[in-house]
Amino acid sequence: MSLSDSIRAAGVVGAGGAGFPAHVKAAARVDTVVANGAECEPLIHKDVELIQRHAREIVDGVKLLMASTQAGKGIIGLKEKNTKALQAVRAAVDDPRISVFPLGDFYPSGDEYVLVFEATGRLIPPGGIPLDVGVVVNNVETLYNITRAARGTPVTEKMVTVAGAVREPVSFFAPVGMSFQDAIAVAGGTSVKDVAVIAGGLMMGTLQRDLGGPITKTCAGLIVLPLDHHLVQRKGTPEQSTHRIGKSACDQCSYCTELCPRYVLGYDVQPHKVMRSLGFTTTGEEFWNQYASLCCACGLCTLYACPESLFPKEACDRSKLAMKKSGVEWSGRREVIPHPMYEGRRTPLRQLMKRLGVVQYDASAHFRTVSPDVSRVVIPLAQHIGSPATPVVRAGERVHVGQVIGEIPERTLGARIHSSIEGVVTRCDQEVVIEKA
Repeated sequence: MSLSDSIRAAGVVGAGGAGFPAHVKAAARVDTVVANGAECEPLIHKDVELIQRHAREIVDGVKLLMASTQAGKGIIGLKEKNTKALQAVRAAVDDPRISVFPLGDFYPSGDEYVLVFEATGRLIPPGGIPLDVGVVVNNVETLYNITRAARGTPVTEKMVTVAGAVREPVSFFAPVGMSFQDAIAVAGGTSVKDVAVIAGGLMMGTLQRDLGGPITKTCAGLIVLPLDHHLVQRKGTPEQSTHRIGKSACDQCSYCTELCPRYVLGYDVQPHKVMRSLGFTTTGEEFWNQYASLCCACGLCTLYACPESLFPKEACDRSKLAMKKSGVEWSGRREVIPHPMYEGRRTPLRQLMKRLGVVQYDASAHFRTVSPDVSRVVIPLAQHIGSPATPVVRAGERVHVGQVIGEIPERTLGARIHSSIEGVVTRCDQEVVIEKA
């Protein structure tokens, strides 16, 4: 069985948040494999903890992917400040073709456009992907899962960090489908009464008020915040309101553009011009929306750069969706030249945390070996890029850990889904609910 087939069988997807089925990348042909261990989301530490304890499996994953893609070079990127992780991965590297690239402590150092440029000096073409410059990028946890897949072990658990307003910030392996409530209990419960959860990360994650929601293969962690925290209010603002506020208050200062990481890297992303389109009906709207096409949705413009606390990122989201529905493709300039202030306009992570008002929650969230007593999991059949998996179990059926419960539809992009606990299927529709008998 090829590595691509093993990865497909194990249901491995991008564990950094994107959820792209990893077997597709393993079938590509490139010259360089880059491991993304940048982990730039504030308060999330799961990648660092994983590297410290499983550096060998991550390095093995790089070597497996290099062999599969015929790459002659491997680069492992992680932040220079994470000295223990750096020591662990350097000790595990036993192949002269693989190097370790220390990154600065800035946001978003994990954006693949930024990471590829930092690690290789190559600039991905506008609207392109790393494959266009001969590179495959995978999160370090994805590579860990690739090594396990090569050994016949499917993805049934997810490394997560639970931090914020909890008693004991922690990183641990959670069964896929474990509820937010159960994961927070592993962290000792909340430290305040009324809370909300941002799943996936403060910058790019989503606000969740229902603590019964499930951890998926792409969830990097849960950040628990008091219900009255300004980030909860910001992320909870209805879409229509974000656009109305922007339409009435944006003074075109352009800070959102000047601090945009894609803009300073040389791409024609200009959120302040996208904000103009909020006041248009159809005349000129397509032109101004073009400036959103290359936005990576990092959230820096909305949560850090804008002095008026407006929502440029959300305007870009709206513009990209509108263009997609209309079939409008990006047609801007192709030349990419990094801004003269590229390095000077990086956003230090510590400064970002101050702006977000979360410095008091900055803790290591050390790894803990736990065996969560999970009596029920809710496993979505759509937790990856592509088509949802097709259920292959029925209500009332007993399943075991690692059993396939969702299969990839024929001739579609997708990923297999496996049971994360032993129990009985009690519901099977867009989600498979399994309860211990």
